[in-house]
Amino acid sequence: MLGIVRQKMLEQSLKKIRPAVSVLRSYSSAAKQMTVREALNSALDEEMSADSKVFLMGEEVGEYQGAYKITKGLLDKYGPERVLDTPITEAGFTGIAVGAAYYGVKPVVEFMTFNFSMQAIDHIINSAAKTNYMSSGQISVPIVFRGPNGAAAGVGAQHSQCYAAWYASCPGLKVLAPYSSEDARGLLKAAIRDPDPIVFLENELLYGESFPVSDEVLDSSFCLPIGKAKIERKGKDVTIAAYSKMVGYALKAAEMLEKDGIDAEVINLRSIRPLDRSMINASVRKTNRLVTVEEAFPQHGVGAEICASIVEESFAYLDAPVERIAGADVPMPYAANLERMAVPQVEDIVRAAKRTCYRSVS
Repeated sequence: MLGIVRQKMLEQSLKKIRPAVSVLRSYSSAAKQMTVREALNSALDEEMSADSKVFLMGEEVGEYQGAYKITKGLLDKYGPERVLDTPITEAGFTGIAVGAAYYGVKPVVEFMTFNFSMQAIDHIINSAAKTNYMSSGQISVPIVFRGPNGAAAGVGAQHSQCYAAWYASCPGLKVLAPYSSEDARGLLKAAIRDPDPIVFLENELLYGESFPVSDEVLDSSFCLPIGKAKIERKGKDVTIAAYSKMVGYALKAAEMLEKDGIDAEVINLRSIRPLDRSMINASVRKTNRLVTVEEAFPQHGVGAEICASIVEESFAYLDAPVERIAGADVPMPYAANLERMAVPQVEDIVRAAKRTCYRSVS
């Protein structure tokens, strides 16, 4: 029932944001279009077909075909032994999945929202993330924890948190945050094939968004390297580093900045842990300016870690103070007007970039 309600709210919110989001794409020649939802579904399908050890479990992943239809058609194709509907007990089914991974199978656990992963965080951190180290490398834990992360629309403080920094602070986990269909497909395949536990942070407002994909991306062997960022837009005046939905906002901001003569380079982080520090530092050494963008709380965030890396490795190259754009340091408001004020907007990125270029004081 919760999945049905959230799906209806998502459809309503997408109608409002799609005109704004549709202009955020920055890709070269590619004839085919694919939604992020389709990219995730096809990645799961192909990896389950290629490896009989891969199985799915979570609330409503089977009969209902996923709260956001990411697992559509997989129950009919692979049966209830590999697509398992669970009770509403995250701690229970996450513990079962981690135990299964100890024995060499490859569970993909879906959380209806990563906010619900709080019920299972003991298994994610203490059971999954630490076991390889505590067993002196004798036990691998090939498991993927995936689902929507961050703010959606009108779902309040308990369903709107971004967990990128939470999980990225823990040794033993790898944390991925896709933006485009290419990201979603390539990174999920990489996550399922990886021998270590992966936290895979999606964004539900991107599920229905279409992106161009090449024939290479559609190939069943396609896979993206974990730990490598992508330069979505090359520039020379300021570096804008972002992940997930904020990459699209950064690209839109770059278009607006171009009209004012500012050439922004946009980096899609893709991987939060490990973080592609070399690419970020190389970009800043070229542009001499940095703006980080994230939806999460500002304190101890991903942007703060990037800033620390730049200060440690590239401080002498900076021509202006680093700018951090993040969500407001408050629980997410329910009211729509306050919710918009609590998350970064394109205009916030534009103003920050102008400040680093000494083109604005606001």
